[in-house]
Amino acid sequence: MGRITTRKKVVHITVPRADAEGAAVRRMDNLAVEEPLEIRVSGAPLTVTMRTPGHDVELAAGFLVSEGVITHHDQFASAIHCGGPGTGGAAAAPGAYALGASAADGGNTYNVLDVTLAPGTPLPDPARARHSYTTSACGVCGSASIEQVATTSAFDVSGDELEVDATTLAALTDELRSRQEAFEKTGGLHAAGLYDAATGELLVVREDVGRHNAVDKVVGWAVLNGRLPLGGTVLQVSGRASFELVQKAVMAGIPMLSAVSAPSSLAVEMAESTGLTLVGFVRGGSMNVYTRPERVRDGVLAPV
Repeated sequence: MGRITTRKKVVHITVPRADAEGAAVRRMDNLAVEEPLEIRVSGAPLTVTMRTPGHDVELAAGFLVSEGVITHHDQFASAIHCGGPGTGGAAAAPGAYALGASAADGGNTYNVLDVTLAPGTPLPDPARARHSYTTSACGVCGSASIEQVATTSAFDVSGDELEVDATTLAALTDELRSRQEAFEKTGGLHAAGLYDAATGELLVVREDVGRHNAVDKVVGWAVLNGRLPLGGTVLQVSGRASFELVQKAVMAGIPMLSAVSAPSSLAVEMAESTGLTLVGFVRGGSMNVYTRPERVRDGVLAPV
């Protein structure tokens, strides 16, 4: 299985200051691993995403939710790592999340995952296949059109009666950071954490070089554990709130997305249209609530 981090020799330079001399020292540095993952469904390529290895089955399951292919854990039958791209690979037996390779594979790179859907579950429309790499910086860049990404969700987040204390919400950024084990080593990974809105309890946290992949892994965890839709939860992310993260939250039935940094204008527009509560700049005990502010209990909100 691929590594999450790796080490590389670097030259660490300290520039001269008034109170100290400069220096150049050779030392080892920890790096976040980034490798491609090709996701196939019944042997047919669907997308290639750049990701941090690990929790690949969750990543694939979450991606299928965000693409509108599945909405329930019973629709996800099995998954198996195959050989490298173009080598094919045997399908897994239904109900087994298998990891392995046959001699015919020519070696397993663990960078190709073939998913088998449950009988009766429609296969993805070939027109939705992403025809270029989905980079770790932007999950929608390889999509043929934005209309294909903005799939209608099977879940309505607008009617969710979730309410969260502002103090609880403000604490989630530090709580999530404390769970970022790989980030502490590399400084190069995004994180997504799913929290119970009523108690503030952490349900799951995942890290990845791609912010969209971290969210897919969280949603995939929910799929494999039969927890969709994710009503009454808050999705906390370590970076900015993009359109795609809002879309992924809505597709999974998550009613609130909270981000350390800024949202994009399109993210706010989508949150408004779907009834999701979008919160940004959650840091230092303050935050901006862009949509559905009535869900954040603060006791001091004045009428606008």
